[in-house]
Amino acid sequence: MSLPSNIGSKRLVVGAHYGLADWLAQRFTAVVMACYSVLLLAVFFWMHDFTYNGWAGLFNTQWVKVATFVTLLSLFYHVWVGMRDIWMDYIKPASLRMVFQALTIVWLLGCAGYALQILWSV
Repeated sequence: MSLPSNIGSKRLVVGAHYGLADWLAQRFTAVVMACYSVLLLAVFFWMHDFTYNGWAGLFNTQWVKVATFVTLLSLFYHVWVGMRDIWMDYIKPASLRMVFQALTIVWLLGCAGYALQILWSV
């Protein structure tokens, strides 16, 4: 006698199916942040003026502002993917999960706006 099986074409597949795309996004943003960290560390050891004026002068150049903002955007997207996965895994009621996700998006957009304001005010 044959037992019913959940394997095969009749299997019910559920979930968001972000898998590979999220994994690649997390790795890509981590590489961007690591490269920026190495670049900043190299500039730190190359630079001889460790005063406020030295650092302000460094962050006054356009390429450092752009590199920093790109890194911060990578950080914010990295956080979004991680937090979204946490909310999806641990918050079961869909309405509450959507509230947490919306608050996370608002918070991260606010952080990005504030970072932009800080970087271009130096």
